[in-house]
Amino acid sequence: MYNTKKLLLFFFLFLIPYLLHSQVSNDSLRVLKEVILKGKPYQEVIPVQSLSGKLLENLASHNVADALRYFAGIQIKDYGGLGGLKTVDVRNMGTHHVGVFYDGIQLGNAQNGVTDLGKYSLDDMESLTLYNGQKSEIFQSAKDFSAASTIYLRTKRPVFVGDKKTNLLVRFKTMSINYFDPSFRWEQKLSDKVSMNVSSEYIKSNGQYKFRYKRNNLDGSVAYDTTATRHNSDIEALRFESGLYGKINNGSWDAKVYYYDSDRGAPGAIVENKFSDGFRQYDKNFFAQGTFIKDFTKRYKFQAKAKYAYDYTHYVARDTTNILGETVTEGAQSDDSYYQQEYYVSAVNMYSIVSNWDVSLSTDFQYNRLNATRKGINTQFSFPQRYTALFSLASSYRYGGFKALGSVVGTYVQEEVRYNAKAPDKKEFTPALFLGYTPFKEYDFNVRAFAKRIFRMPTFNDLYYTMVGSSTLRPEYMNQYDIGFTYNVLVNKGFFDKISFQVDGYYTNTKDKILAAPTGNLFRWMMTNMGQVKGQGIESVVNIGMHIGKVNLTTNLTYTFSENRDYTKFGGLELSSYGDQIPYTPWHSGSGILNAEYETWNFNYSFVYVGKRYNGNVNNIKVNEVQPWYTHDLAVQKSFAFQHYKMKGAIELNNVFDQQYEVIYNYPMPGRTMKFIISIEL
Repeated sequence: MYNTKKLLLFFFLFLIPYLLHSQVSNDSLRVLKEVILKGKPYQEVIPVQSLSGKLLENLASHNVADALRYFAGIQIKDYGGLGGLKTVDVRNMGTHHVGVFYDGIQLGNAQNGVTDLGKYSLDDMESLTLYNGQKSEIFQSAKDFSAASTIYLRTKRPVFVGDKKTNLLVRFKTMSINYFDPSFRWEQKLSDKVSMNVSSEYIKSNGQYKFRYKRNNLDGSVAYDTTATRHNSDIEALRFESGLYGKINNGSWDAKVYYYDSDRGAPGAIVENKFSDGFRQYDKNFFAQGTFIKDFTKRYKFQAKAKYAYDYTHYVARDTTNILGETVTEGAQSDDSYYQQEYYVSAVNMYSIVSNWDVSLSTDFQYNRLNATRKGINTQFSFPQRYTALFSLASSYRYGGFKALGSVVGTYVQEEVRYNAKAPDKKEFTPALFLGYTPFKEYDFNVRAFAKRIFRMPTFNDLYYTMVGSSTLRPEYMNQYDIGFTYNVLVNKGFFDKISFQVDGYYTNTKDKILAAPTGNLFRWMMTNMGQVKGQGIESVVNIGMHIGKVNLTTNLTYTFSENRDYTKFGGLELSSYGDQIPYTPWHSGSGILNAEYETWNFNYSFVYVGKRYNGNVNNIKVNEVQPWYTHDLAVQKSFAFQHYKMKGAIELNNVFDQQYEVIYNYPMPGRTMKFIISIEL
């Protein structure tokens, strides 16, 4: 019954725009601008990578997390399976230091501070952009200033060609692992200044795939070598979102609603010959948000944002060993439900003192509340509430080829709990300074440097999770330094069209890192401030545009060297892991994309490499090594017209050589899979 309701709801949502399509003009077809992955020109003082347009559309990727793998300096933690958790880590500073913004407003999770990027589809995504530090502008909310790095997910907005007032795109995907995925996007022009869109997607799959489980002893002999099928990796999900976009005199506004409903399994780790453990998660995520922007005078600009979010998570996990340190009988389960609410408002004021000197003042307020129902646990839940006020004062100055941007962010946090001890109030001030310089007028070459101090608040789980959380935790502090350059060359000779280079070196220092530490009972751990991590690395991006006759070629290459070492002490004593590379940090990683376009054909090849690293066990020793992995993906697309309709067919082959690999130790990833896509644009 549950499956039938979801399927009926999807087709009902699809039917609405289909019936309205009788008004469609069969004139021109929608044209997407192509923007490629590269370093931006001089106006971007801050290191930035962007993936958008056709290059993003042609990638053989399933969701946002898959596409982000092609950015330098990013590590995706993927626990396998279509329903498994997928999180992002930038420069190995930790997932909690990454701010993910959806159409300009941050996606939040006060409970655990993690954004699951596997929930967000690429179908309606216009661009993915990564900034190290923050955006190179001061006309933004205090939230934008308050993260160590930011990822912006921008969805497609309605574009109408000629007299056309309606666009409708219908798409269907299927894969070799029992995958069913219909979707649609409908865009409607309501007036010269107002337009809207509606999109929806339904996904269903049993998620089962074969994998090879092989382990060697320290002497090199084989300990395990077997082939099995990954179970509890199924997913059934429905996504619905709608946007309304308007223009006013010297300004604009937009409003958006988003809903995601899923029933999915997340397979557990393969240990002790257990192949079927894991947990199930049921999600209902809803948010409504809006943005208003207006230039009141030539010097004064104003921006307002608001959001309400409601998140429901039902978590069921089989645990036959212990639950929160208490031994239980065979067959016991953890069965918890969590309910989050968030209210957020923001106001930004920017004033141009003179033509090359701007100042801005941003004020944000956010309220978070977490409720829970938990079966079989007698300890009282804290029912925490958090009030967060942020302000940022920023200024940017330009003189010739020089540009400077400075900011300071103030944060005040107050919490309330119904039971147990509450965390103390917190006040923090964090500065940042960014510098950019273009030394040569005749060349598009610029150098840049920045220093930024930031912190991350402990999550509700860090502070209040039963027998684990500690309400006395301090924020986790991060100092980040960067120096780099960007060089863009327009060749216009031979078959080369343009070449772009971007290189950055960075250093990070994290203090008071929040870690789980054992107490007197080895079954019970507690969150504490005891960690320090120092990191350094080099990131490079090369983009080349070429043509051979009528064939247009785009190449994007990235390489990252990263060294992040643990300098944690406990009670003044160095731990055994002192000086070791932190878990899941490869020294070397890289990616490559080659896209070829010829008339109505498109060919895309992509490659991802992640070098040797160590798993989550304590020390950098041989037994804890996780072997390098790499994947090759191919995609071929053909566009063609049928009467007045534009159609596209695509075949994608992921993990071409069927490599057996693990992103997270003991969580095997799928081997070779094939996907078929057909879309019709009306």
